[in-house]
Amino acid sequence: MNTIPAELLTEISQIFTSTLFKIGENPVSLRSLLELIVSFMAVLLVSRGLTNFLKERLLVRLGIDEGNREAIAVILRYLIVAFGVIIAIQEIGFNLASLAVVAGGLGVGIGFGIQDLTTNFVSGLTLLLDRPVKVGDFVELEGLMGIVKKISIRSTIITTNDDSSVIVPNSTMISNKIVNWSYENSLLCLRLSIEVAENSNPLLVTETLLNIAYAEAGVLYEPNPKVLFVEFGDDSFKFELLVWTNRPTEREVIKSSLNFAIEYHFRQQGIEFPFNDREIYLKNPEVLLSLFNPNKTAIDTTKSSSENDFKIPLCAEEIKKRSSLSCLLREVEYFEHLTDLELRQLIEVGYRQRLRPQEFLFRENDPGDAFYLILSGSVEVFVEAIDKHLNNLGTGQFLGELSLMLGIPRTASVRALEETILFAINKEGFQKVLTERPDLSEQIIQEIVKHKEELSERQQQLREMELVDAAEDDLNPVDWVRKRLKNIFSI
Repeated sequence: MNTIPAELLTEISQIFTSTLFKIGENPVSLRSLLELIVSFMAVLLVSRGLTNFLKERLLVRLGIDEGNREAIAVILRYLIVAFGVIIAIQEIGFNLASLAVVAGGLGVGIGFGIQDLTTNFVSGLTLLLDRPVKVGDFVELEGLMGIVKKISIRSTIITTNDDSSVIVPNSTMISNKIVNWSYENSLLCLRLSIEVAENSNPLLVTETLLNIAYAEAGVLYEPNPKVLFVEFGDDSFKFELLVWTNRPTEREVIKSSLNFAIEYHFRQQGIEFPFNDREIYLKNPEVLLSLFNPNKTAIDTTKSSSENDFKIPLCAEEIKKRSSLSCLLREVEYFEHLTDLELRQLIEVGYRQRLRPQEFLFRENDPGDAFYLILSGSVEVFVEAIDKHLNNLGTGQFLGELSLMLGIPRTASVRALEETILFAINKEGFQKVLTERPDLSEQIIQEIVKHKEELSERQQQLREMELVDAAEDDLNPVDWVRKRLKNIFSI
């Protein structure tokens, strides 16, 4: 059997151990270089494996969000690599002090060459530690919009809405103005500007826009969509629809869907968009007509006005459906005498609530903190304690008004019989309206006291539950209701 000669082994050993060059007082051999390379690879593998375990398993179980997980993992990886490199260099016999002297001598020249890399590295550490932007945030930078997918040592990777990845230097992320839509929360506010003809009914416009917003799948019920009357245009009214979504990457799709819905529903409701055309009125049209038709010197007046004129669209009030929210609110006896402005305020402070079949709206003895109007579907009212059915309520019917206005606990339970959508006004919203419209409270009081028998029962119920303040208790129902409203809503 052939064996390797001892002389060959000695020569190979000398090749690996012989000094190639020196760094300060430290000789550098092929063996030390190989050991250093293997050590560096081991450090990189260990750092990657450990940080991936932390990011994908341990930190997930601890409930830490994606942005914080990524920041912790990257910083830890930098630390492991830095300490690993130092330990690896020392293990092969390098003197770090002499190495620092050499590095210092070369530092000035190398510094100019890696100035951008150093700037981006420091900027990357700033992003990870200060965290103005973190992984998972939806950001806007110089017209670029997308989600931050990765913050590395040199750059930040942003995935745009069309799934393309854009690599942005970290220095750009630090030095430029960034709109971080996810800084405080993950919700994105969308603003849609709408102009309507100046003969439009603002109440109908507000109601229609809110109905459209609540019907859009990508729009959240909380925060509530809002409609702002921005200004009066030359021949138009200008509104803004504000909606919130938790799908920032679909913002353009959601806006497009809303625009389609606005055009369709405005057409259905007879709400017109403004036109820039101009009409010319002639003082003596028969003179102009005679120039083109000498045989006819006057306008034919035998035709009816409907044949001579363009069709005039029905006004919004005539085509407004009876099931519209404003009409339904006017059917509530407490609100039937409200003006359009007061109704609009009620619609603005309200919100939609969706119930699945058999889902409870509230239960007996729950706080009476909201009034509900059924927009679609139906609910069952029953006494849960004795399993007694009281009533079924459907579209257009309302419930919970006295509990809200008088602060009375619920006397029955309510659950949905089918998919149901309700319009709700909670205590905060109702208080806002009463604060801004003090005269409204007196109108409500006059309507409430018409139900003296029910009012007396509720007053006695509150006395038994010791929920009536002695200062507000009064035998006169009008005075008692007035004091009660004043105490509950601070008006």
